[in-house]
Amino acid sequence: MVEAKLAKKRKANLGKATVAPITVLATRSTSAKGASATAPATMFIEDVRAILRQARRGAYAAANHIMVQAYWNIGRRIVREEQGGKHRADYGQFLIRNLARQLGDEFGGGVSVANLKNFRQFYIEFPNFRKGYALRSLLTWTHWRILMRVEDSDARDFYIRESAENGWKTRQLERNIATHYFQRLLKPRKTSTGKKRNILKPTAATSPRTSVASPVEFVKDPYVLEFLGLPDSPALPEEQLENAITLRLRDFLMELGKGFSFVGRQFRVSTETSHFFVDLVFYNYLLKCFVLIDLKTRALNHADIGQMDMYVRLFDDLKRGEQDNPTLGIILCAHKDDTMVRYSVLSESQQLFASQYRLVLPSEEELRDELCRRNILHGPDTKITR
Repeated sequence: MVEAKLAKKRKANLGKATVAPITVLATRSTSAKGASATAPATMFIEDVRAILRQARRGAYAAANHIMVQAYWNIGRRIVREEQGGKHRADYGQFLIRNLARQLGDEFGGGVSVANLKNFRQFYIEFPNFRKGYALRSLLTWTHWRILMRVEDSDARDFYIRESAENGWKTRQLERNIATHYFQRLLKPRKTSTGKKRNILKPTAATSPRTSVASPVEFVKDPYVLEFLGLPDSPALPEEQLENAITLRLRDFLMELGKGFSFVGRQFRVSTETSHFFVDLVFYNYLLKCFVLIDLKTRALNHADIGQMDMYVRLFDDLKRGEQDNPTLGIILCAHKDDTMVRYSVLSESQQLFASQYRLVLPSEEELRDELCRRNILHGPDTKITR
């Protein structure tokens, strides 16, 4: 009897043991099916979301472009109407006030006197807007209002192109105009034979599309670093300046210009016998080269030039790739003596540059003096046009 009972228990346990795994497998199988079904569903939702977001952006851009064109057309119509009544000195003012009064109830503040004056000025400043600016659809009305204040035609065309190609927001555009971004760019310098120097190999950076002639078109003097919030003091430690730049790296990259990406700080370069540390290392994908920056919170001296020359040679020998162009070195200093620059390797080097930095926005007089010193302007009475 005892043996019979034990045999029954064994059979019961055996039955349970065989059923349990089947249940577990079924549960796992169901979970796997649910997970595999969830993944495509999530991807599907994300795809539809991306389509809607892209459509929304496209609709906004299209609407913006249509309105900007409408403002230009209104400005053209106002100017033509003014020309018809030019015998009256005050006809233009009367015309705009009357137009604002007639259309104000229907279209609201969009046709205020101030806005209508802006539309008129828009047409006057950009008479060939519809066929002369291929990138016009990428800029908002606020961009164009800011650009209308730029008097110099070369500077204006530069800001239009850079804003469209690099996606400058209106705040960035305003800052670049206020800090005279265009005037601070170094111009392609000439050799003793009168030809522009160009150390670039034939890459995308030298294609007609980007119109990049040489590295000097990417280097500024001075660099304006007011966004760091540092005191304009001769006792500023270099480490404090470096820390502030890395904390505000995004703003510093914008000040450097297009094509720059950050590689590292205190970047170590080692030889068989020594280790050297470069303050800041960047790579410019348009120039296809490394750009080294050495910070000096004092006046530039010969030792600084020799040190940067060595850093550039080390990078070219140890870090530069086969497809890279020669490394560039920028000594960013608080002050530099033009005589020292003229009689040093900086005057002839195609890879070494010395630029000053400013921790506050320069006044128009300060910038004028700086540009006259660099022979970009021709005299103390020359007015800087933004």
